[in-house]
Amino acid sequence: MAEAKLRIDKWLWQARFFKTRSLAAKQVSGGHVRLNGNRVLKPAQAVGPGDILTFPQGRIVRVVRIEKLGERRGPAPEAQTLYSDLIEKQDTLPRNPGFEGKGRPTKKDRRALDLSRTPKG
Repeated sequence: MAEAKLRIDKWLWQARFFKTRSLAAKQVSGGHVRLNGNRVLKPAQAVGPGDILTFPQGRIVRVVRIEKLGERRGPAPEAQTLYSDLIEKQDTLPRNPGFEGKGRPTKKDRRALDLSRTPKG
C-alpha cells in the first residue's frame, strides 16, 4: 500500500498556519516554502509524515516536521497534533534594551540612541 500524501497547501491550511487555503497556495507558489530544504513552487506538491517544512509566518520563520496528515481542518488543539516544532519559541524582533517595551521612544531617547550609534573617531 502506498504511503499517504496530501497537497502542501491543503496541509498548511489544515494545520492552521494560514487562514485560507488560497493564502497557503500563494505562499507556496511565491517560493516562500521549503520542503526538506528544497524550495517548492507548486501548491500541489505532495507531502507526508516525516517531511520538514520551512516557511515564514508573520515575522518569524517556522520549521516544522509533519507528524501526520489531517482528515479535516479541525480546532486548534487538533491541528497542533499534525506537526512538531523543530525551533522553539523565538522573539519576533530583537528587543531594544534601552526602552524595555515602553512603546515609542521619546525625542530625548532617540537623541541618546543616535549618539550611541555614531562612530567614534
